[in-house]
Amino acid sequence: MYRRQIIFVLAAAMASIATPAFSQDEEGFKNEAVGQGFGSFVKTTTDQGVRQSATDSGGVLGSYRYFFTRHSGVDGTYGYSQNTQRYALTSGTVGVKARTHEVSGAYIFRFPTRFATPYVLGGAGAVIFDPKDDPSLDTQSRFAFIYGGGADFKVSRRFFVRGQFRGLVYKTPTWTIPTLAGLGRWSHRAEPSAGIGFRF
Repeated sequence: MYRRQIIFVLAAAMASIATPAFSQDEEGFKNEAVGQGFGSFVKTTTDQGVRQSATDSGGVLGSYRYFFTRHSGVDGTYGYSQNTQRYALTSGTVGVKARTHEVSGAYIFRFPTRFATPYVLGGAGAVIFDPKDDPSLDTQSRFAFIYGGGADFKVSRRFFVRGQFRGLVYKTPTWTIPTLAGLGRWSHRAEPSAGIGFRF
């Protein structure tokens, strides 16, 4: 009986030491900030005989994440890139060079392991198209569905490398150009990316 009590006390003591160590590690890393470079690849669509496409390009992403638990958290991301949106009409091709801003929020579910932390994400945001060379055109915002996933690879206790894929589903811009009226349609933008992150 006495022996069992000693074993119980020792087990409880070890648990009380291990639990703060574990929770301290988790509590200490509820926040993440990441800078990434990404590629932008927009799906070409054809509707009503009109072919819509966009040039492939690259850009930068900045994101902040806060984790409520070991597995669940939220993400806020801003992205910037430039490309040319093109509509192949019967009268000729209309192309608009645009600065593209992305603002999004997403739910993150991660699977922490010792060296890598894979995750999935889903959320919503806006893609803002800002015409670059024609001040007569209006800036246009489009609602976007966001989905994706990736993994963080540990470099040190605080630093990590991130590989990620994001997909954005949104309606293409028309900038109130008369010849493009009614030609906005759902499209998909693929964004593979990589970057460096910091936990704090």
